[in-house]
Amino acid sequence: GIVAISLGLLTSVYVATLHENDLWFSNIKEVEREISFRTECGLYYSYYKQMIQAASIQQGLHGLVYDNKTESVRTINILERMNVYQEVFLSILYRILPIQQYLEPVYFYIYTLFGLQAVYVIALYVTSWLLSGTWLSGLLAACWYITNRIDTTRVEFTIPLRENWALPFFAVQIAAITYLLRTHLQPVQERLTLTAVFIATFLFSLTWQFNQFMMLIQALALFILDCFDMLPTAKVMWLYIIQISGLLLVCVLQFFNSMILGSLLISFNASVLIARTIQKNLKKGGLLNRLGKLILHVLLVLCLTLLINKFIKKILNLESDEHIFKFLKAKFGFGATRDFDANLYLCEEAFGLLPLNTFSRLSDTLLFYVYIFVLFFMTVAAVIIAFWNLSGSNQVQFMDKMEECTVALKPDAAYNLIHTILFGCLALSTMRMKYLWTSHMCVFASFGLCSTEVWKLTLKCIHLYTSQRMRVIKYFVPIMTLLYISYKFWPGIMDELSELREFYDPDTVELMNWIKSNTPNTAVFAGSMQLLAGVKLCTGRTLTNHPHYEDKNLRERTKQIYQIYAKRSPEDVYRILRSFGTDYVILEDSICYERRHSRGCRLRDLLDIANGHIMDGLGENEPDLKPSLYPRFCEEIKKNLPPYTIHFTRVFQNKTFHVYKLAKHK
Repeated sequence: GIVAISLGLLTSVYVATLHENDLWFSNIKEVEREISFRTECGLYYSYYKQMIQAASIQQGLHGLVYDNKTESVRTINILERMNVYQEVFLSILYRILPIQQYLEPVYFYIYTLFGLQAVYVIALYVTSWLLSGTWLSGLLAACWYITNRIDTTRVEFTIPLRENWALPFFAVQIAAITYLLRTHLQPVQERLTLTAVFIATFLFSLTWQFNQFMMLIQALALFILDCFDMLPTAKVMWLYIIQISGLLLVCVLQFFNSMILGSLLISFNASVLIARTIQKNLKKGGLLNRLGKLILHVLLVLCLTLLINKFIKKILNLESDEHIFKFLKAKFGFGATRDFDANLYLCEEAFGLLPLNTFSRLSDTLLFYVYIFVLFFMTVAAVIIAFWNLSGSNQVQFMDKMEECTVALKPDAAYNLIHTILFGCLALSTMRMKYLWTSHMCVFASFGLCSTEVWKLTLKCIHLYTSQRMRVIKYFVPIMTLLYISYKFWPGIMDELSELREFYDPDTVELMNWIKSNTPNTAVFAGSMQLLAGVKLCTGRTLTNHPHYEDKNLRERTKQIYQIYAKRSPEDVYRILRSFGTDYVILEDSICYERRHSRGCRLRDLLDIANGHIMDGLGENEPDLKPSLYPRFCEEIKKNLPPYTIHFTRVFQNKTFHVYKLAKHK
C-alpha cells in the first residue's frame, strides 16, 4: 500500500513538473496561462472561472443553468449539455476553503487533476496486485505506465479534457470489479465492493460525455463472458443494474439529458435483463443444445436492443448522436458520405487508425512483447475453458486430457482478458481511445508476468514444469524487467525533467488583449470552434459556436458559420453571420490556407464538398460537383473590394488573425 501511494504521488509530481517546465507556467501572464488550455479544454475551464468570479455560488449556478453567452441568440443549460459538474464542485470547494490567499484558482484546478493521476496509478497498481497476488506486479504496472507516458496519458498538456477527469474513476471501477469477481467473498465484502463499483461508475459517467460508449464495451465484455459461463451470473446482473442506475442518476443531474436516455448502453442492458428472464435454462444441456440456445439468446438481445433504442429515440425525437453513427458507418467502409460533421471526424488524425509507431514505442519498454505473450496464453486458456463450459458434464474426459496444458481461468482474470481485447480493438480503430487500452495493457502484462497460472501453463506446455522452477521464474523475470526499465529509461526521465521551455504564442495573446480592450462586453464573435473557446475563456465575450459538438443545432450552426471559409458571396456570409447576432468575425490564415491536411480533408474542401462545389488544387473531383459562382470568402475579403467593404470592416490584423466588424444595416 505504501509503495502504491508513493508511486501515485511520484507520478503526480512528475506530470506537474513536466507541465511547469514545458510552459514556465508559474511565470507567464494570466492570458497566456488561459490560452494554453487549447480548444475544448479552454471552454470547460471557462465555466470554472465563471463560477469563481460570480458574486455568489447561487448566481454562478444560475449563470450556468441560464447561459446566453456560449451560444448567441440562444439560452442553454450548460449543466444539461456538458459534463462540467467537476468544474462546479471544484469552484465551490475553492470558494469555501480558506486557501485563496495561498493558492490561485488555476493552480487549485490543475493540481486537482494532477492529483487524480495518483488515484489512477494506485488503481492500476491495485488491479494488477489483485490479479497476480503479488505487489511486485503492481510495481511493474506503475513503472510501465510512467515510462510509456506518451501513450498512456496526455494530462500534462490537455489538463481540463474530460478523459483526464474520467479515466482515474474508470480505473478504480475496474479494480473494484476485479475484486468483486473473486470467489469466496463474504456478503459484507460483496456489498461494500458493489457500492464502490457504483460510486466509481457514477463518477466516471458524470465526468465524460463518451461514458456510455465505454460502458457499452464493458457491458459487451460481461455479456460474452456470461454467455460462456465464465462469470457468476448473479454478479453480472448486478453490474448491468449498476451501469443503468449510475447513468440514470447522471441523467437526472443533467436535467434529463435525452442523449443519455437514448444511449445504446441502457437499451442493451435492459435487453439482456429481459432476455435472461425469458430464457432461464440457458446454461443447461449438451454442446449443440447450449450453442442453439446461445445463438437464440444473442439474436434476442440484439433485436430487443435495436427495438428499445429505436422506440426511445422516436419518443424523445432524439438526433444528438446521429453524427457518431454516420462517422462509424463511413469509417468502417459502409459507403462514403458527404456529411460535413462525419467528414470532420474522419479527417482528424485522432479519430483515425492507431499509428504503427505506437507499437515500436511500447516495445522499447518490453511492454508490448510481454503483453502479446500473456495475451496469447490467456486467450488459449479462455477458448479451451469456454468450450469445456459449453460442453457440460459429458466432457470430463476431454478436460482431464487438457489438464496438463491448461489452468482454470479465474473470473477476475477472464474479465480483464476480454476487457483488454475489446478496448484493444477500439484503440486500433480510433487513435484517440488508445489511452483506455494502453493503461490497462500495463496492468494485464504485469499481472501475466507475475502470475502463477501463466507460468504454470507456459512451463507445462513445454514440459519443463516443476513448482520450484515456476516460483523462481515468477519473481526473477519481473525483477529483471524492472531493472532493465530503470537502467534504460531513468536517464531519459531525468533529462526530460531538466529540459526547460516557455509558452510562446504572441499573435493569440495580441488578439485576446485587443478584444478585451476594444470591443464591448456584449459583443458576439464568430470564427473557428477551437479559437472561440479561447475567446470565451480569456475575454468573456459571447460566441456563435464552440467545440462541444454533441448537439444537432450547434453542429448545423457551426457548418453555417464555417461558410466564411467556403466559396460563398459576401451577401450570403453576411446574412448567415447576422442571423446568429454576430458583431465580429475572426478569420485565421491557418484555416484559410491550410496545409496540415491533404487535399480532400482540409476544412475548405469539406465545405466545398458539402456545398456541391469543386475543390481547389490539382486532383480529381466527383462528377456531380460544380464550379462555384463566387471566389473563396476568406481570401477575397482581404482585397477590400466594394461588395465586401459594404458589409465588413477590418478592425484588427496580425500575422495569424484578421478581425472584421459587421455593418449593422437596417
